[in-house]
Amino acid sequence: MDTQALARRIVELAEDKQATDIVLLDLRSLRTFADFFVICNGESDRQLKAILDAVDTGVETEFGFDAKPEGQTQSGWVLLDYGDVVVHIFSKEMRSFYALERLWHEATPLVVVQ
Repeated sequence: MDTQALARRIVELAEDKQATDIVLLDLRSLRTFADFFVICNGESDRQLKAILDAVDTGVETEFGFDAKPEGQTQSGWVLLDYGDVVVHIFSKEMRSFYALERLWHEATPLVVVQ
């Protein structure tokens, strides 16, 4: 299984639902618990749910992985864990508050979609 291909497909699935500020971070050189983070924003609870559903359904259909979402769209942060690829779907406010890109500043950004 090519985890980078999975991560890039997740970026496409999020982009199809109009997610904003999409970032794909390569964590492999940091020797951490995951190879990639996909981080994106949604503008409303409804859009967060649409992004979540599109990614979850797309990954299950295309790659056979089923992840149980951690968190609720109403909280502004939902996480999908696919082992080596972790997806963070944020509201704009929660993304700013948690600032994962600053926390993982040593990671290499592979994709940045504004």
